[in-house]
Amino acid sequence: MKNQELAKSIFDASYITGEFLLRSGKISNEYFDKYRFESNPKLLDKITDEMLSLIPKDTEILGALEMGGIPIATLLSLKSGLPVCFIRKKAKEYGTKNIAEGLDFKGKKMLLVEDVVTSGGQIILSANELRASEAIIEVAVCVIDRESGGVEALQKDNINLKALYTMSELKNAK
Repeated sequence: MKNQELAKSIFDASYITGEFLLRSGKISNEYFDKYRFESNPKLLDKITDEMLSLIPKDTEILGALEMGGIPIATLLSLKSGLPVCFIRKKAKEYGTKNIAEGLDFKGKKMLLVEDVVTSGGQIILSANELRASEAIIEVAVCVIDRESGGVEALQKDNINLKALYTMSELKNAK
């Protein structure tokens, strides 16, 4: 059974209405401002406590997607003992020119960590780049699945999405 008190806390902290352009290009009249729960240390601590159970047992490294996945994956790393890589939206054009910063992930099972998933587009882009560099990616986790086709899009790319909550669950918890 999911933690309804936590769902209500996430909803209360982050749900806003208005007109918002989503990364997918769609317009929405409701939005979960992830930074409102990620910047609250007590709430983020509770969220990551619950997310620990979403980590597959064979995970070798966490992949924190820029930028919202970074605080979540950092706490998951501290709590689980798993190392973390920080994944850029695009490889930097100077220095090492890496798409991912941190430990070597070649040949390792990487769990991608995101905050909110709408279409799954950024996870797919990042997974394809990481797979080209020999990461093994089969699963991604997020705090909120907006239920906007992300699960289905990721399945087509052989990625299983595990969400702590769906948007419906959060709205029902209010």
